[in-house]
Amino acid sequence: MTGVRYAIFFVPPRDGPLYKFGSSALGYDSYSGTEIASLSGDEFPDWRELTGEPRRYGFHATLKAPFQLQNECSEGDLLAQFLQFANCHAPPARFAATIRLFDGFAAVVPSVPVPALNILAASCVRDFDRFRGPMTAAERARRVAQPLTARQMIHLDSWGYPYVLDDFRFHMTLTGRLPPHLAIQGLKFLHRALKRQPVPCDVAVDTITLLRQAGPETAFRVIHSARLGDRIDPPSCAASRQRGAEATIG
Repeated sequence: MTGVRYAIFFVPPRDGPLYKFGSSALGYDSYSGTEIASLSGDEFPDWRELTGEPRRYGFHATLKAPFQLQNECSEGDLLAQFLQFANCHAPPARFAATIRLFDGFAAVVPSVPVPALNILAASCVRDFDRFRGPMTAAERARRVAQPLTARQMIHLDSWGYPYVLDDFRFHMTLTGRLPPHLAIQGLKFLHRALKRQPVPCDVAVDTITLLRQAGPETAFRVIHSARLGDRIDPPSCAASRQRGAEATIG
């Protein structure tokens, strides 16, 4: 399946207020795979254009960045590992979140660092990397065109994505990169929308979600969501959790 990519994200429950707000901000529902009414309108006519890039991914936080499968791996193999992984990892405690600018775009982020989120993401990066096919030359060129630190370059070549392990920061994107003259306006627009569509300030990352992108021009769509920590006692689970904990040191 050339061009098909998979990703492991945290996607909030589709019926919850956080997902309803985030998906309406982007104008896309990754559960149904359909575009939906967005926040754009007379108040901010450029909104749909400013959310075009993140719309293809849906409202989410990245745990394992998009990748093509190794030739010898199947979607069924990936799904089986995904379900086992979910069983073996307890969910982080609820945490307070807020909307801030994050590297030039608006995102839902933790109010203070949450180490358990870093451990969960690091475990995803390591445990699913055996399924990841090599980057194409075009993919690598696109990444290195952005300013990356020496450590991020190592991450890119080791894990296929620069913002992992020590460089991971949990965030749920609400816009594309905002021009400086629109950044504050964009934040105010989101906070006004939040008053009309209230969302609890605490977030529970108690599920993980597997998504598929059928081709470069299509959007990611949810394949399966699994609750974390349904069965965390088997010995096989301990090794997976330890790999995640070790990956955050440095």
